[in-house]
Amino acid sequence: MEPRGICKINRQVFRALLCGAYRMAIQTSGLVIDIIAFSTRLLEEQEVSPRGRVTLRVIADLLPGIAANLYLLTAVEDGQAWVPQATLGEAPVHVSSVPAAQGALGVIAAEPEPVLFAGQQLTREEYSHLNVRRTVKSLSYLPLIAKDGLIGAIEILTFDAELSADVLHSLVPLSRISASALAAARAYEEERHNSLTSISRLAQLYDLEKVFGSTLEMDQLVPIIASKFREVLECQGVNVWLLQPDESLLLMHQAGLDATVSPSALQRPGQGLAGDVSDNGESVLIASGTDERLVQRNAGVEQGAIFSMMVVPLLDAGQLVGVVEAINKMDGTPFDDDDLFALTSLNETAVGALHNASLLIAERKVEVLEALVKTSSEITSTLDLDRVLQAVVNGPASVVPYERAAIALDQRGRTQLRAVSGNLEFDPEEPSIRALNQILQWASLLTEPELVAQHGEEVSAEREETRAKFQHYFAQTGMRAFYAVPLADEEGRVGVLSFESSDPDFLSVAHLEMLKVLSSQATVALRNASLYKEVPFIGVLQPLFQKKRQFLALEKHRRVILVAGAGVALLFFVLFPLPLRVDGPAVVAPVRSAHVGAEIEGVVKQVSVREGDSVREGTVLGSLEDWEYRSALAGAEAKRQTAITLMDRALAANDGMEAGIQQTQADYWTTEVARARERLDRMQLRSPIDGVVATPHIENMVGHKLKFGDVFADVVDNSQATVDMDVDQDDIALVAPGQKARVKLDGFPARTFEGQVAVVSPVGRIESDTRIFYARVTVANRDGVLRAGMQGRGKVSTGWHPAGQVFFRRPAMWIWSKLWDWFGW
Repeated sequence: MEPRGICKINRQVFRALLCGAYRMAIQTSGLVIDIIAFSTRLLEEQEVSPRGRVTLRVIADLLPGIAANLYLLTAVEDGQAWVPQATLGEAPVHVSSVPAAQGALGVIAAEPEPVLFAGQQLTREEYSHLNVRRTVKSLSYLPLIAKDGLIGAIEILTFDAELSADVLHSLVPLSRISASALAAARAYEEERHNSLTSISRLAQLYDLEKVFGSTLEMDQLVPIIASKFREVLECQGVNVWLLQPDESLLLMHQAGLDATVSPSALQRPGQGLAGDVSDNGESVLIASGTDERLVQRNAGVEQGAIFSMMVVPLLDAGQLVGVVEAINKMDGTPFDDDDLFALTSLNETAVGALHNASLLIAERKVEVLEALVKTSSEITSTLDLDRVLQAVVNGPASVVPYERAAIALDQRGRTQLRAVSGNLEFDPEEPSIRALNQILQWASLLTEPELVAQHGEEVSAEREETRAKFQHYFAQTGMRAFYAVPLADEEGRVGVLSFESSDPDFLSVAHLEMLKVLSSQATVALRNASLYKEVPFIGVLQPLFQKKRQFLALEKHRRVILVAGAGVALLFFVLFPLPLRVDGPAVVAPVRSAHVGAEIEGVVKQVSVREGDSVREGTVLGSLEDWEYRSALAGAEAKRQTAITLMDRALAANDGMEAGIQQTQADYWTTEVARARERLDRMQLRSPIDGVVATPHIENMVGHKLKFGDVFADVVDNSQATVDMDVDQDDIALVAPGQKARVKLDGFPARTFEGQVAVVSPVGRIESDTRIFYARVTVANRDGVLRAGMQGRGKVSTGWHPAGQVFFRRPAMWIWSKLWDWFGW
């Protein structure tokens, strides 16, 4: 229904006015419109609102005292609506949009021609979208028509007098030019918005890759993935399901709100959307809450029901890793294909991070198995109780992040602390050892493994007495977790094994499984070693009794001869001195070596040395492509010279201000020249030490690209070599720094190299069943014949000692240690 008082403009007049829009100036009904000036002002702006304000300002200049609004037709959910873009005067629009067919604006939407309404015949409802406090004399509209059709309208209100049809006609060319400008501005804004959206999406993907690559810990990575997905998709919740070994899906993390599933839920194919997607590998987009699948999932949920959902599989090289669910967009609209594409792209980014995290988990499992096999072989390859104890408390340290492990054995009805990790010997009266011993007395009563941890002030223990005991113990020792494993078999209790750490969560599931297996093997090994320890006493005495009976059965003169011979031998062994030497395998190691690397990324241009060349400190070994840095240096020098020249001219012209400015420029470019020269100098790869080039085929490095930190060449200084000689733990007490040593190498069988012991290692290593230390011998290498890696044998002279000590030192030490084990004085 048309509003009352409408005056339609004749179509022929409308066309004629449009044809005149291209004149430089139009004068109609007393109005002079400078089209060129108007077009120029429009071109100075690029966006819709500024161009709309220019249009309204020009109309207001032509028609003083009016109020005007400019609208654009915009697509909305229900169809189209008039969206205000610019306002001028005392009739602002108090709503964000006006339906296309509502009120007076609906007339021009139905038929895009200029219209004029008489104010006395208008009702307030026809322009209810305006906040008008004055009496409206007339209300008129100019359509904004571009090549795509009607795009908007200009609304003009007069308050002092009615607007004539002739005046409205004269504004038609202005509206046509404004329509073209506004259409172009809207296209520009849409293109800019799309570009910004693309850039934003790329930035988000880059940010996601950086965030996902910041950790390889699966328990940290999955929450990051869920939270970032929810942030990018702007949705209510994100569920991350990961595939389990039994082909089921486990809900690993839930970001946001989803009341339809519970944390740590399990799904199989046919039990839910995630399970179905894991079975067929096809993405699912549900845009309506009436979908049967969502109705079934929302059953029993009163608040937080799902009205839109996306389910996308996580595929790694075609293999299913898991499933991601996105729940309800925050703006209340359903998900669309663009959202599904975005989630699929995000999944591709997350799969790489999950793959790397799974590789880390697999590597850790291999490390755990290797450590378990190594420790098991150590404790089962010997019956020495002390070695078994040390292997059990120290072996798992390579994969289990504990800070202290200890074993207490049940001996003669008492629990006695026998081994502490990192200590071959310990003082039972030391406060920390005494506190540990008391806790192990408590742990010896356990029948099952128990983990006690403290998070904050809370101690995880069932009994109040236990909580109080460990709160005091943790405060005393600084530990925050204590894990005790009873060692028992069919014959009874052997002892208890414990692990401690200042991290309350230091044990993972893999660690607990490893310690469970280790405790079983340790129980068997400790039982066998304990039984074997009791047997040698009888095994030693019985042969002695047999020899005594054989000696007494001999004739008297033969007994006298044997006794005399034994006495002479005894005197020889006690009084006759012999040199005592300690020998062992020896390996030559370089005293000093250096890696020559690239300080700046570049391509190797030239190599100046070959393998085996002797070089001095600072010798150029090679160079990188430096044309870019030479150009930068030349440019900086040219700008510096220009600034100096301008400064001299300013001084000559007595222009102090200009001279000061140019002096500042000269100082700046002087600094830049120095920096450019420094960067250019870094392109030269120099030797940091005197030595010999040790990199094979170094000449083939020409053309190779070196990144920052990549090694270009190795330089070894062999002027003085060191020889690491293995020393058995039984001989380590004889070796000391300053003793003379001799080395014979396999490569020089007829030559002996003399040197001096420089260092005796404070820590040993285990090889086979023997603990080995090393003595580092310095040997002069002036002719450079000693090269790193040469093998041979070394001997250290420890001085003159009685013959008995030289010949029987090792058996005597073994017997002495056994007697000490048996009697324990």
